[in-house]
Amino acid sequence: MTTADASWPLDETDEEPRGPVGKAFRLSAADSLSLGNALCGFLSVCVLAWSAIRALQEHKPFAADPRFFGTAVVLLLIGATCDLFDGLVARKFRASAMGAELDNLADVISFGFAPAFMVVIWAGFTPQVPFPLVMTAAGSVLLAGVIRLARFACVKTKSGDFMGLPIPMGAMTVVSVVMLFAPSIWTVLPIFGIAYLMVSRIEYPKPKGNLAAAVLAWMMINVACLTIWAAGLAGGDTLIKVGAIMQIAMVSAIPLRVLMFKREKRREQRRESELSSL
Repeated sequence: MTTADASWPLDETDEEPRGPVGKAFRLSAADSLSLGNALCGFLSVCVLAWSAIRALQEHKPFAADPRFFGTAVVLLLIGATCDLFDGLVARKFRASAMGAELDNLADVISFGFAPAFMVVIWAGFTPQVPFPLVMTAAGSVLLAGVIRLARFACVKTKSGDFMGLPIPMGAMTVVSVVMLFAPSIWTVLPIFGIAYLMVSRIEYPKPKGNLAAAVLAWMMINVACLTIWAAGLAGGDTLIKVGAIMQIAMVSAIPLRVLMFKREKRREQRRESELSSL
């Protein structure tokens, strides 16, 4: 046996991870919320998958059932609520060594894979939309979410705001498109725009203080509207449409506001440079 052959087991042993292994296995209250978020995303996918499986078992052509979509969206909203609070709980009490990693992994499930799967269930069973286009749109949502989370872990903005559309808000916007429009080529195309906003450099404000309370209230209102709609009560369809339109309008308005702000800032800089040159 050569010297190189004899040394390789020692090299492998030397590369074993070192650190507070015991502490890494201790789950905090914030970690429980992150796990709840992941579970909600998984259950949302299961609900949507069961709607297709049931149609196959009954030998019927599959058609998206609004009740299943409503249940899946409520689960995603509960997951978003868990995601909103896990950071607050971690700062208030104790954060574990793997808290940030758990949060990102849970977000991939609930706000990356689940809405991407929802796009497939929504538009993948209709002849109006080519299936490769549906898969490309769903894949763009998933990949944009993964890139968004990876960049969030590595890059910090000077202002402390989010760079790119936060993945929970991106997921809720995809859900709004699915709930508001019938599947067609023209209604699938906005999915690509949402994916682009998630990986863009547009800064979105972090929900802090009153803004966090407003975001939580918005989620609770959406849950109530979905409950009314799923129960078939009067006005439920109108509430869903109004909520979806407001979500899409809010996400679209923020980039426009940022562009207007940058344009005004450039004008001010030009005026200052002109005055200084006089």
